[in-house]
Amino acid sequence: MPSKIQHQGTVPKELAHDRLDHVVAALFPQYSRSRLQAWIKSGELVVDGFPGRSKDKVAGGERIVIDALADSLTDEPEAIPLDIMFEDDLLLVINKPAGLVVHPGAGNRTGTLLNALLHHLPDLQEVPRAGIVHRLDKDTTGLMVVAKTLQCQTSLVEQLQARTVKRIYEAVVYGVTHADGQVNAPIDRDPVHRTRMKIRRDGKEAITDFSVLRRFRSHSHMQFSLQTGRTHQIRVHMQHMGMPLVGDNVYGGQYRQPAGDRQALAACLKAFSRQALHARELSFKHPGSTEQVVFQSDIPADLRALLDCLRQAELENG
Repeated sequence: MPSKIQHQGTVPKELAHDRLDHVVAALFPQYSRSRLQAWIKSGELVVDGFPGRSKDKVAGGERIVIDALADSLTDEPEAIPLDIMFEDDLLLVINKPAGLVVHPGAGNRTGTLLNALLHHLPDLQEVPRAGIVHRLDKDTTGLMVVAKTLQCQTSLVEQLQARTVKRIYEAVVYGVTHADGQVNAPIDRDPVHRTRMKIRRDGKEAITDFSVLRRFRSHSHMQFSLQTGRTHQIRVHMQHMGMPLVGDNVYGGQYRQPAGDRQALAACLKAFSRQALHARELSFKHPGSTEQVVFQSDIPADLRALLDCLRQAELENG
């Protein structure tokens, strides 16, 4: 028998005057827009106790309630290896490799993390998105938490919305900055290139704190802490700063010839074929014990090799 999905949320002031379907997508990011729109249409998602329409505008402060039945997933389990850092009765923490898509979509119906999770835990068929509560881009490596139960998923999503989940990333970027700081620039989908995001005045709030771990001649090894979790947030914000991630061909990180006679470094940069981004640390309040838990993941071999090339180039060129 399908399980019940029950959520509540209040429309924040910054989303006032936006469409209902846009608002609930921001409030309940663990669900697809199509599923949320279906619940609006069926009356399983109500506003202050009354059904609404996707195109209705909200005033801010309304109480959104979802009381719906969870559909079982139709995606197929696949025996894809998982690097599991931690697992108990309520959740698991995974170290995602580069190249693994998180959720099935156009062009990626199989071979995803979701398919792997369904093989590892068949009961996740009854949990929305197989317990996935946040994503990493296909070529970003690092830590993700997955819920085993609907109640655990709800708790983790509420923590994400309350901005109490801490996520720390490392990256190698083009360019050098001499101060730590913050990027506060709203992000939304690019109206021309729909697979990309961009800085937009009418976009959703996006805040990234950054610090420099090491400066090189023309590159920086940086650390990022997310206050918000917009799609491609670090990648877009670093492009905005004029310091795109090495290997990020979507957001300006194409190969750049290093200054001086540094052939070994040039070879390393050319060979790095993904955005140089790793989700190193993840912390949250465990939904069972309510204790704060912290997980860490070492940077992967390809990113470590890139840093070694940068350090060696510094030594050879003084």
